[in-house]
Amino acid sequence: QVQVVESGGGVVQAGDSLRLSCAASGGTFSNLAMGWFRQAQGKEREFVASISRNGRHTDFAKSLKGRLTILRDDAKTSVFLEMNNLEPEDTAVYFCAAARSEMYTSTYPFWHEYDYWGRGTQVTVSS
Repeated sequence: QVQVVESGGGVVQAGDSLRLSCAASGGTFSNLAMGWFRQAQGKEREFVASISRNGRHTDFAKSLKGRLTILRDDAKTSVFLEMNNLEPEDTAVYFCAAARSEMYTSTYPFWHEYDYWGRGTQVTVSS
């Protein structure tokens, strides 16, 4: 059973940058595509970013593209989400997710494509 644990959330100022981390354990990390989603209070969970098994393919929410970087480190069985120029609208709980993937190059933008989820880390951006 794969477990994923997020870290790195906190309270930041508008315009700041933040790096979220997600550590995976209990499975073969190289077999997993990874993703980040977020859920603001009172809103539905939305896709943020995804990275393929081989790390060479990434996908981002259109509204966030340009402010995000997603990276994976297979040696550390971890994935990272770097967010720049944060806005109060980015305030949400950020979830890391892992998808069993047969394809090395696939990314997954839909929550139902993921098999394992973390509990989330809160990001609060103050104006």
